[in-house]
Parts: sequence; C-alpha cells; structure tokens
Amino acid sequence: MGKKNVDDYLTEGMYGKRRPKEEERERFLGTLRERIVIALTIGQVMSDKALGELEEAMKRNTQAKLLINGQVAYRFLKGERELANKYNIPYTTITNKENETDIGAVLTYDYAIDKEEIFIDNEPEKESEETNETEKKSFISKIKYWFE
Repeated sequence: MGKKNVDDYLTEGMYGKRRPKEEERERFLGTLRERIVIALTIGQVMSDKALGELEEAMKRNTQAKLLINGQVAYRFLKGERELANKYNIPYTTITNKENETDIGAVLTYDYAIDKEEIFIDNEPEKESEETNETEKKSFISKIKYWFE
C-alpha cells in the first residue's frame, strides 16, 4: 500500500478509519455476509412469507442474534420479534438513514460461518407470474383468432 496523502488523512479524520468490506456491511445491516445464517428482504419481512424459514433457522442457531432494519415500519416486525423472544435470541433494530438496503432482517453470528445460501426463494410468486403470462398469451391469442 502506498503512502497516505492529505486527502486520506482528512477523510479518516472526518469519517473514521475505513473498515474492510464497507459496502457489504451497509447492505447487511452492519454485519458481513460470511456471518449470516439467513437474510430476509424487506418484502419478505413485510408480508411475513418467510417466518417459517426464519423460525427453523432460529431453532438450529440459538446462539445467533437478529438484526432488524429500522426503516421498516414497526408493525411489520411483530412476527420476527415474537420469534426472537420465543427462542431467546437477542435482536437489535439498526437504523441507518444514510444507506439504503433491500434487507429487512438478518440472523447472524459474531464470527464467520460461511453459509452458501442465505436468501430465501419465493417459489409461489414466480409460479403465479408465469401463470399470469400464459393467461395473457392465451387472451391475446383469442383476440388474434377473432380477427383472422
């Protein structure tokens, strides 16, 4: 690494020492991806679609902690907080107005676990979108048939 210039000293003085993987920390509510057991998007938190998967992850990882995005309305987080209390998992609400993230809640450790897949797929939503597309095609094909 090269010598520090004046800009580096000023930036470090104003914002503090730069931490590694800062963008990753901003996205995952202050933690690193390698520490995460399960991550829920804001949409999954607001619709409570992933509560079953979160509960299973909490059963298997009782020493983990839950980080909740403070920008999500409090009423949408009721299920997540109840699960954390049920399994005695500490939870913290992270509010960082400077950074925007699509993550609504994260079950994480203080050390690396390197789990391959941390996100939950919403299979039923994809199927319904495909069904809507086929319905649209069939409707359009019916209209074409009328004009032939």
